[in-house]
Amino acid sequence: MATAQHPATPPAAPKLRRGVQPLRVGQGYSFLWRKLHSLMGIIPIGAFLLEHLLSNFEALKGPAAYAAQVKFLNGLPLVRVLEWTFIFLPILYHGLYGVYIWLRGQSNVVYYPWAGNWLYVSQRWTGILAFAYIVQHVLRQRFMGVSLPEHPGAAFWKVQQELSNPWMVAVYIIAMIAICWHFAYGIWLFAAKWGITPGAVARKRFGYACAAFGFILLVMGLASIWAFISPKYQNTPDIVPTAVVQMHTPSGLS
Repeated sequence: MATAQHPATPPAAPKLRRGVQPLRVGQGYSFLWRKLHSLMGIIPIGAFLLEHLLSNFEALKGPAAYAAQVKFLNGLPLVRVLEWTFIFLPILYHGLYGVYIWLRGQSNVVYYPWAGNWLYVSQRWTGILAFAYIVQHVLRQRFMGVSLPEHPGAAFWKVQQELSNPWMVAVYIIAMIAICWHFAYGIWLFAAKWGITPGAVARKRFGYACAAFGFILLVMGLASIWAFISPKYQNTPDIVPTAVVQMHTPSGLS
């Protein structure tokens, strides 16, 4: 007599735990390109970001101090070689390859709203915002209008004129938030991917440090923006007199 056959019970699906997804490395040549992309985000781009924020912070001291800082930077030896080698070309590579990663990347925040997924998505979108802002900012401030390398005294006025448009103020603020977030979380990713912070505990603690560091950078950036739009310097001339700039220029620079 035949007995009824019960269908085999399907194996239970692996239990998923909430948390940051395991870090993955690229395969083939993508591993090298991603490593280079990660490294350039810290050196030299991250170093340039810190220098740029510190230089813009000089705007809080007034137009003359800001003009003196611009003059000092443009007076460095081989400054144009340094500019292209350690600023423009690395930013282009990091930004364009970041767009490539963004187009090929996949996220599943709808189905698995884990912290790691949200951080991954935020890093992608802040990177796109940051890259778009940097491109237009470099074009407008470095290659369009008054040439600041030849006329550093116009530096404060040039930024001030751009920020006279409330929409540009909003763009600057949003971009500053995106850049500081992208850089702070990028430092965390760099440390994790390069084996500097092995283990979940080390990564968690370093994450708090990166968040605090990013917040400090954001405060500095927003303070610099305020320096250009505050009533204190509303009557800034289009060119700060050379004699006034010279008074604020670091000693040893002609």
